[in-house]
Amino acid sequence: MQRNLLKQFGNDAETLATQFLEEAGFVIVERNYYARKLGEIDIIAHKGGVFHFIEVKSSQKSFDPVYNLTPAKMRKIIHSSQYYLKAHGLDVAYCIDALLVRRGEVELIENITM
Repeated sequence: MQRNLLKQFGNDAETLATQFLEEAGFVIVERNYYARKLGEIDIIAHKGGVFHFIEVKSSQKSFDPVYNLTPAKMRKIIHSSQYYLKAHGLDVAYCIDALLVRRGEVELIENITM
């Protein structure tokens, strides 16, 4: 039961994130893209000629979700993004972003791998 509530909370955060991005002018390309053995990309979006691979992190408590962006998670996101580009034959500008959801507030941090 607890696992289902956490999954629902995560899905709700991703839906809020998607709405935020669309209102900011992003075009959502795909949600929950799974790269074989590499990991999942929460949201892939496009804006201004740039592909954005977006990791959504949220927290119900006072714990800041930014701390869930660990080095291991970052490696998975980077490799999954590169896999997506190669699998789709894309040679485009791209960046990896984090979208944090804290108690209904949304913060987009662009290009977190620089």
